[in-house]
Amino acid sequence: MAVTYLMPARLPEGGLGAFDACESAVLPLLAAYGGRPGRRLRTPDDQVEARLMTFPASGDLAAYRAAPRRSAAAPLLEPSGAAVELPAVRDVP
Repeated sequence: MAVTYLMPARLPEGGLGAFDACESAVLPLLAAYGGRPGRRLRTPDDQVEARLMTFPASGDLAAYRAAPRRSAAAPLLEPSGAAVELPAVRDVP
């Protein structure tokens, strides 16, 4: 069963460039693990970004997060100072 995740990221002032560099490196890897990117939204002050992404199963997200190429890009996130969460979410009728 497909699982959708919400990724809110809180960015301190000055962290946007490093955050975008990390995202540019890791987002293209989603498809290799069955991931489909959804909407990507950002507040007008660039302090919060939210994204939806869907994977065929929770194990596919785990494989994506453990991928060597994604792990290699992880140090790009640190200088951004981003606080990132990744809860699974569901549609609400």
